[in-house]
Amino acid sequence: MSTSTLARVQTRFPSAVLVAVGLAAGFGIAQGTGIRALGGAVFALGGLAAARLWVVRRGWAVALGLGGLYLAAFVLAHVLSLGVGMAAWLAVSLVTIAAAGVTFAVADRP
Repeated sequence: MSTSTLARVQTRFPSAVLVAVGLAAGFGIAQGTGIRALGGAVFALGGLAAARLWVVRRGWAVALGLGGLYLAAFVLAHVLSLGVGMAAWLAVSLVTIAAAGVTFAVADRP
């Protein structure tokens, strides 16, 4: 293994972290500041940054699938919280763990 390959393997940032930050921090910022658009911007930036890594690492098909999962997690958190009556942070935590776990398994695992 060459030095450049070894450096690339060691510095590989997991996209699952971006998914988790986008979902959880986006919600936290929206709730904490009362500015939903600011939380939405954090959510969007997390998703776009993760999508960039997915395209580079796994291709467009996986990126589109994981992007759909990311959006579905966002929607499901709202459904669980508003529709089912689950506590908002619990709903966000559950969908964040699920989405980040699937993302790690599909896109980040070596």
